[in-house]
Amino acid sequence: MLEPLRLGEHELTLEAIVEVARAGRRVEIGRAAHAAMVRAREVVDAVVAGGDAAPAVYGVNTGFGALAEVRISSVQVKRLQQNLVRSHAAGVGAPLAREAVRGMMLLRAAVLATGRSGARPICCERLCELLNAGVHPVIPARGSVGASGDLAPLAHLALGMIGEGLVEYRGETLPAADALRQADIQPLELEAKEGLTLLNGTQHMTAVGGLAVHDAEITCRIADLAGALSLEALKGTVRAFDERVVGARPHPGQLAVATFLRELLAGSQIAESHKDCGKVQDPYSLRCMPQVHGASRDMLGYARAVLEREAASSTDNPLVFLDEPDGVGVARGGEARGVMISGGNFHGQPVAIALDAAAIAVAELANISERRVEQLVNPHLSSGLPPFLAPDSGLNSGFMIAQVSAAALVSENKILAHPASVDSIPSSAGREDHVSMGATAALKLATIHDHVRTVLAIELLCAAQGIDLRRPLRTTAPLEAAHAVIRAVVPAMMVDRPIAPDIAAVRALIDDGSLLAAVGVR
Repeated sequence: MLEPLRLGEHELTLEAIVEVARAGRRVEIGRAAHAAMVRAREVVDAVVAGGDAAPAVYGVNTGFGALAEVRISSVQVKRLQQNLVRSHAAGVGAPLAREAVRGMMLLRAAVLATGRSGARPICCERLCELLNAGVHPVIPARGSVGASGDLAPLAHLALGMIGEGLVEYRGETLPAADALRQADIQPLELEAKEGLTLLNGTQHMTAVGGLAVHDAEITCRIADLAGALSLEALKGTVRAFDERVVGARPHPGQLAVATFLRELLAGSQIAESHKDCGKVQDPYSLRCMPQVHGASRDMLGYARAVLEREAASSTDNPLVFLDEPDGVGVARGGEARGVMISGGNFHGQPVAIALDAAAIAVAELANISERRVEQLVNPHLSSGLPPFLAPDSGLNSGFMIAQVSAAALVSENKILAHPASVDSIPSSAGREDHVSMGATAALKLATIHDHVRTVLAIELLCAAQGIDLRRPLRTTAPLEAAHAVIRAVVPAMMVDRPIAPDIAAVRALIDDGSLLAAVGVR
């Protein structure tokens, strides 16, 4: 059983986020993080204690966005925060998946735990309580432009914390007040700045995008496996993956892919059978797998670095900095001083650009995979395989339309891969005049990645059929193991049948890890 993730002590890697989001890993607050939140809160309390004579501090005693110059009376500070959460809960569309909601909750708690938000520790504690109890606010997927953070999605998260709106609990959707009562958790009563603190940040785009990038890194290995199986079915050569060739252009992803392909393709009877065939070069979709798949790996590595940095950051506004000479005096004899500074750490541009790049990188895995499918089904390209991989072609259409389905998904991906981050639309009466569209980038990435895995499932089906048609020759031990896993759920197609269930079955093998496990990759 996993030990609890302690905020402020344990690193927030994508793996840690996945463990909380999907595996239910418990979340706690480290001692140092708790102490930092207590001290930061004293700075906010000092402003509140100053009443109407205190200097204007954004979001504490002022309105929000274009209303930042509207001063709020000290007697209305609490109501201001409650109104903010309610008014900003304007999300639209289907609800986010539970895992994305849990990722958002964890990431927002982590922001509070940095001790720069100025919220009371109870806000962070309540988020952890909800996570550990499995109380998940219902959060519509759309409505964020990724500027002052993912405002609408995070407002729905905060709404559940105060006992309003809907939540998912024990498999049911019910009013938050009822679920909190059943879970024996008190609704949070917001104090000064706390509504703003729960809303200002990039946790929607980081959670959705982080889960997709984590999965896409696994998908890169599925693409290598599918490509290796196709290469064998097409009687291709491993020669282009020679260490000397790829080492002459040492991009890390290219080197890693070539190494994996050499491991998968070592010791093949099929390769031995055509070593003197006179064929000089394979098509790019086979020969250039290290270069294409490798570039996707490298870009996903960049996206991972950005997301993990973001997960550990203070994405709030204003931020509290302690022991500053220009700070306001606080309680306890004025021993600690702090300053609150308004800035723009909530802006999603770093994440948006990284997720757009990741979407392009992942889409390329399907682009090249569909071209390998074409090589397999096209009798003019397939090195002697029957048309559309059908033993009695003409009477049987074989995998003709499976390739068409792959082409449809690839074409849709090309549309979705247009970068969201190059767009911007002003909001909040022009105060928020440049926005990141990071939430859109995250949602697009997740959709593209889903399509890519389906295209790879189609390639694996076709490649497995091609291996069957090369019998009695056998491929390598790891590829025979992958072939056996596929054949355990999908028999060879010697006569036509509906292919959709077969695609779904192989897609399930991708998603549950069975295929990579079969070749010794965990």
